[in-house]
Amino acid sequence: MSEPHDAVQPQIVDRLETPYLGVRRSITMEQFDQVADRIPEIMAFLGERHIAPAGPPFFRYNVIDMDGELDVEVGVPLADPIGGHDEMNPGILPAGRYATLTHVGHPDQLIDVTAQLLAWGESQSFDWDVDASGRRWGARLEFHLTDPTEQPDMNKWATELAVRLAD
Repeated sequence: MSEPHDAVQPQIVDRLETPYLGVRRSITMEQFDQVADRIPEIMAFLGERHIAPAGPPFFRYNVIDMDGELDVEVGVPLADPIGGHDEMNPGILPAGRYATLTHVGHPDQLIDVTAQLLAWGESQSFDWDVDASGRRWGARLEFHLTDPTEQPDMNKWATELAVRLAD
């Protein structure tokens, strides 16, 4: 894999099962902000209940059809499971082995960086946690490590990509 100038070498990590609270939508790429804009709402909901996130917000891509619909979820990891509210639903990120890569740069670069991570995994003969159609993923995640209120320069944002490997 040719490494992007601003990415850390891919690695394999074991992740524990992680509860979260999220909002799920079937959207097109043009409608992505409808999901992304829900992060402050989730954070406010947790803040009102004095529940601290157990990690940075993430996007979970469940079904990917770039020319059609994406089934995408935005969520916040938690230390303990909680109940849902309105359109916010609790869930569990699955435990397992993940191929990961941390990218520093503009979020618009994440499509290419994700493709590089997937190509690297395939070059290592890894099997992904994906259904037979190749569209529904067990866990294909973007953890957004940079708080935009603290770092307004999007070219300096850090994102961890994590894709679950098949058991």
